[in-house]
Amino acid sequence: MSREQRLAEVFVELADTLVDDFDVIDLMHTLCERSVELLPADAAGLILADHRGILQVMASTTTEARVLELFALQNDEGPCLDCYSIGQPVVNVGPDEAKQRWPRFHAALTELGFRRTHALPLRLRGQVVGVLNLFCREPATLRPTEVKLAQALCDIATVGLLQERAVRQGQLLAEQLQSALNSRIVLEQAKGILSERAGVTVDEAFTLMRAYARRNQRPLATVAAAVIDGTVEAELLNHGQN
Repeated sequence: MSREQRLAEVFVELADTLVDDFDVIDLMHTLCERSVELLPADAAGLILADHRGILQVMASTTTEARVLELFALQNDEGPCLDCYSIGQPVVNVGPDEAKQRWPRFHAALTELGFRRTHALPLRLRGQVVGVLNLFCREPATLRPTEVKLAQALCDIATVGLLQERAVRQGQLLAEQLQSALNSRIVLEQAKGILSERAGVTVDEAFTLMRAYARRNQRPLATVAAAVIDGTVEAELLNHGQN
């Protein structure tokens, strides 16, 4: 399959979320995963603003990416915060620039083995709702065409968040995002529980839940709640992976 064909598939995949019952959590993880696949990055994470405008970690491809995002939010420094503030990409941030602008973030970035980072806004018509973060273990540079591609992926995902569904159903965007953030808390709890029950890593636990949710056409949050209350057992989740 050519790169052009794969790009078309990815945009269709993201656009398929523009339906009445699309899964916000799954959309965010898909955006992170496809960004790593299509761009010179080793990990990705996504943060969203809740109904109070407070940024929260929503998705990540690795535990290291999640740790970095949490560190940036807790210490109030990092390219993702600048990106969210100005609504513009902050890309090709190398060690020297990171150390000068965000010394604590730079230390955490280096400790986890990353040498370059990028941040791109999730925005539509001036409204910024979050940031996609990309982390690189090698000092790879995003070319202008790659920056445009990364922003296009963010833009189509943002449309999924801000689509007409919220208006048609008389819901506020803030309520929709807050619901997704609440679901994320349940998901994190379920990942830890399933990790212990199934004897797998936290990242593998998420993969199991997501695969089960897709096979059974159930929202991730519903599956996560079932894992927590024991309705869905670890063995059942593992069954579909064998």
